[in-house]
Order: sequence, then structure tokens, then C-alpha cells
Amino acid sequence: MSKTIIITGASDGIGAAAVRQLSRDGHDVVVVGRSAEKTEAVATELKVPFHLADFADLAQVRDLATSLATAYPRIDVLANNAGGIMGDRTLTVDGHEKTFQVNHLAPFLLTTLLLPTLTASSATVIQTASRAARVFGRFDIEDLQNERAYAPQKAYGNGKLANILFTVELQRRYGDQGIAAVAFHPGVVASSFASDTTHIMRRIYHGPLKRLFTITPEKGADQLVWLAEGAPGTTFTPGAYYESRRIAKRVSRDAHDASLARELWDRSAALV
Repeated sequence: MSKTIIITGASDGIGAAAVRQLSRDGHDVVVVGRSAEKTEAVATELKVPFHLADFADLAQVRDLATSLATAYPRIDVLANNAGGIMGDRTLTVDGHEKTFQVNHLAPFLLTTLLLPTLTASSATVIQTASRAARVFGRFDIEDLQNERAYAPQKAYGNGKLANILFTVELQRRYGDQGIAAVAFHPGVVASSFASDTTHIMRRIYHGPLKRLFTITPEKGADQLVWLAEGAPGTTFTPGAYYESRRIAKRVSRDAHDASLARELWDRSAALV
């Protein structure tokens, strides 16, 4: 059965690979990206609609939510795939640390603004999280803006952990209203990821050794496509975090903290 599937961060990397595969599979895909040139190129190639938004500007996220709700009365899948690791600590036009906003606050805002459509559609909401939540995350609910001991990898790990906590709490709050939330780690994917950082990850993703450490965007998109086409409760367990199509066994201890997930939701709602 054909689904209406919206993917953010779909102008490149696993997002673009996923929309290509899902379009070939017969779904009605919607491409969302930051770069006008790259986003339009993918959409034109597939002959599908596209929308533009820079997640470092929450006004653009609000406009995006309005446009999507108007254009698509039914949304079967919302894949919050946009994100990335940044360089030095900077603030957005909204006054938030950029890593935190782009990776968590913006998709949180987009999802909550679309909740009337998502619940009415019994939608699957997918978060592209990362194993970085466990490897680099040092989560402090009192320092969501990464003001203390800032490091690009720590801010990124915290943002990815926030994605998992958001998944847990979204499922708790809206699972009985039809929402099926799920998060996954795509692997270390050869894409434009980490191009904006000075961290060693830039060398891993874009240096001469990248072939040793990275997988293709198509392989990275495998779980995104699998979850988007899957059936909640059959293909995957709502509220869970996946690696290699299995519920991850090794995760940050904070990822299982239900009270932390609730507090993050409340603080995020207040911030946006």
C-alpha cells in the first residue's frame, strides 16, 4: 500500500537515498531540505514535491509545518532525518546552541506542530539517532544549551540522545492516539555529514580513510526505508531504538530514563 512519506534532510546522504528507494517502491515521497539547489535537484529527478527549511531558524520550521499540514491532509510517515555535528559553539537566530536546535529542538517543534495530522493518520514518526548518543553523550538536563565544557562531539552525542528520549516520550504521550515512534542508528555513512565541523569526525567522513570507516548512503538508508514501509508492532516495536534492524542492546543508561524523557519534553516545549 502506498504511503505519504515526508523526509527531512533529504537533499543528500541517507535522506536522498531513502526517498529514491521509497519513490521506486511506489510511495508518495516529499523531500525536505535546507539547500534550495540540492533539494530541488532531488525532487526534480524523482518528480516529487519539495519544501525548504533551515532548522537553525525556528520560524522556518513553523512555516514548514504549516505548509506540510496544508498540502498533505494525510501523513503516513514523518522521518526526522535532518541533523549534524557542528564546529565551534554558536547560537542560532533563536538564541539556542546550534547543535541542540538543529538535531532536537527543530524536529521536536515540527513534530508537535504536525501532531493533529500525524495522530489522525496513525503515523509512524522516525528519528535518525546515532550510536554517538552512547559514545559521546554526556547528557545534563540543566545544560541543554551545551554551555559547559563544550565539544562538538559531546553536543552531537547529547543531541542524538535527545532524539531517543523524544522517541520514548512521544510514544508514551501519543501511542494510544495512533502514533508509532521509533529511532535508529544508520551507521557511519559516507555523505556530507560532518562537513561543517573541525572535529576529527570530518577526517573520518571526508578524508582518505573514509572507505575504511564508512558505508554507502544506500546501506545507511536501509533501516529508514525498512521502518517507513513497516508495520508498527509487527516490523518494529514502537518506542524503541534500533541498530542493524534490531533493538539496540548497548545504549546510554539515560536512554531508559522515563522521567528524563518527560522533563526533556517539557523543557523543549517551553523553549519553542
